[in-house]
Amino acid sequence: MSKQKTQPPMIGRMLRHLAGTHAAARRAFPSATLKAIQAGIGEGEKQHRAQVRMIVEASLSLGAVWRGESSRQRAHELFSRYRIWDTEENCGVLVYVNLADHKVEIVADRGVSRVVTRQQWQDVCRAMTAGYAHGAYHESTLQALEQLHVLLADTMPRDSGDTAGANELSDKPLIL
Repeated sequence: MSKQKTQPPMIGRMLRHLAGTHAAARRAFPSATLKAIQAGIGEGEKQHRAQVRMIVEASLSLGAVWRGESSRQRAHELFSRYRIWDTEENCGVLVYVNLADHKVEIVADRGVSRVVTRQQWQDVCRAMTAGYAHGAYHESTLQALEQLHVLLADTMPRDSGDTAGANELSDKPLIL
């Protein structure tokens, strides 16, 4: 009986991040999908007061992987860098997708995190990653965003007189 060699987790993660290219992210999220996501975010924000931003990243830098930076840590870094926290009601929500790590993270500002539980965020993340495992990026993302908007409409509904609402963050998803 021969023993099969297994790679240490760090080596496997390094290889996944080396293989994660911008082109791979564009294949998973082509222009039509990005436009549908942007429209979905814009329509969804009409139902609630939160401001949603989506960032897709193919991979982390090798330095970040070497340091052991998690997808969650990266999401917090991007939440700050893109000033998603900088909204009138402290209601920014980042949906971060890390393709190399197969992770979806949601980071919410304090105005939102007071009314949405960690379990509710995890349910949205699971909805996305379940479809991603089968390559269904378009459908899974749109379904999870709809789930997110329903959750936010229940917890942070628009006031009855507020039909316009300020769009403080861009609805356009970013691919890094």
